[in-house]
Amino acid sequence: MPNATAAGALPPRPDLSRWMMGVGFLLTPTRFFDACHARCGDWFTLRPAPGRTLVVTADPDAVREVLRGDPDVLHAGAGNAVLAPVLGPGSTLLLDGAEHLRHRRMLLPPFHGDRLRASTAVMEEVAARHVAAWPRGQAGPALPRMQALTLEIIVRTVFGVEDPAHVARVGAPLRRVLAQVGTRGRVVALGLTQGRHAGPLSPWRRFLAARAAADAVVTEELAARRHAAPGQDVLSLLLQARDEHGEGLTDAELRDELMTLLIAGHETTATALAWTVERLVRHPDVLATAVAERRAGGHAYLDAVIRETLRLRPVVPAVVRQLRRDLRLGGWDLPAGVHVAPSIYLLHRRADLYPEPLAFRPQRFLDAAPSSSTWIPFGGGVRRCLGASFALLEMRVVLGALLDAAQLAPARGDRAGEGTTRRAITFAPARGGRIVLR
Repeated sequence: MPNATAAGALPPRPDLSRWMMGVGFLLTPTRFFDACHARCGDWFTLRPAPGRTLVVTADPDAVREVLRGDPDVLHAGAGNAVLAPVLGPGSTLLLDGAEHLRHRRMLLPPFHGDRLRASTAVMEEVAARHVAAWPRGQAGPALPRMQALTLEIIVRTVFGVEDPAHVARVGAPLRRVLAQVGTRGRVVALGLTQGRHAGPLSPWRRFLAARAAADAVVTEELAARRHAAPGQDVLSLLLQARDEHGEGLTDAELRDELMTLLIAGHETTATALAWTVERLVRHPDVLATAVAERRAGGHAYLDAVIRETLRLRPVVPAVVRQLRRDLRLGGWDLPAGVHVAPSIYLLHRRADLYPEPLAFRPQRFLDAAPSSSTWIPFGGGVRRCLGASFALLEMRVVLGALLDAAQLAPARGDRAGEGTTRRAITFAPARGGRIVLR
């Protein structure tokens, strides 16, 4: 299908009702994207909700242009507005323009360089302890175990706390927030009742209560730290950070950024870890190679396993930008107000970029680093995930601890690969990444 269109026209829409489009988008996301791509090609238009037009593209040139384009035209914060109830309006993910760059510059240092390397010891200790406590010989989902592990890592990294009771007190309300958006049914129910305060049992009211409890804990930690001696944890570093005018983040801004780090900073990594073990137990040759390398003291192949998992099973399916003015993109004249969504999921499955795209082949990442425009599990450009390096290191440490301490196997009768389910904005293993440790 040619890209060139008459001015003002949008890419084709799948032949589906708005209801079916919304249900497919929410409940069977990967099958839905595959079907749209098969029907319409690299460009298609969705209207998953009233008043929202989403133009999805898997065209590599267009994806590159969006990721590297003018951030004053392509607003990521506006594109991420669906996250506002969870993270708060002051989250970097929801900001655009100068304010986004201001926050990003202050948030970046704790997750790179020496500070990143200093986090390794916490990751190793937490990972070894959690893995040692996991039951042996029993089939179970990896996802909840990974969530508990990564939550402790991020709480300890952000707040510098070690006392288990303190970690649990901070973590419990965060888990309750995630529980409100943690299944397909709850995602749908929350969407249908958002803003409708019909009673204390409505999904929206339950979500607001969970969010308020999490806010209270984060605000309490923030207030206590303002009156304590500065440390080397993330919160201490953020309290000391200043912009070019010598101003720091306000308490409201810090609260929203802390919620972003705590929630996004562990849920996405836990999901990626669950996908990685789900892939490993179904590819015994890959698993054996990773174990042998680990015993020899290396990690290049394990890093390739992680990259290949994030290619084939990206946790976030797309990045979204809202156009602030008309833009010609890939031969289409797109009007202001439209949301453009480069599809990570579809881009990563292009045969012209990745031969045998559905095959799990970590060796494709052994000889060269992945391209920043065709391997984009963390987004790209000035909006690339701040915690990407932290997440990749954490995955290496956790998987290394797992390979050191146990033998991994698929659950009995569970040899087929798991499908995908939606957890809020993430794509997770449908059965949680069921494995057996021996």
